[in-house]
Amino acid sequence: MLIATTETIVGEDIAETLGVVRGNTIRARHLGRDILAALRNLVGGELHDYTKLMAEAREQSIDRMMDEARTLGADAIVGVRFSTSVIAQSAAEILVFGTAVKLRTKS
Repeated sequence: MLIATTETIVGEDIAETLGVVRGNTIRARHLGRDILAALRNLVGGELHDYTKLMAEAREQSIDRMMDEARTLGADAIVGVRFSTSVIAQSAAEILVFGTAVKLRTKS
């Protein structure tokens, strides 16, 4: 399945718009990671555990969005956007959304 942040896909024609599709996950931080992050804040640098946590959350959200698009019979998703929201003091939601489309078959 093609996924694009643009409203079109170069070299492809959109035959039908199927609707908005989305995927999300809510992830909570881990106390042990918070302690290590606090120590890292003292000296500076990347918080590798949090980077990994957010990357996994994005991938899971994309997978869920693609599953919804497949259910609609989509060939691609255009106009894809990400959103992150703080749900609680130690939890964040990753939301990804876009428009599921059918592509015109080339003859």
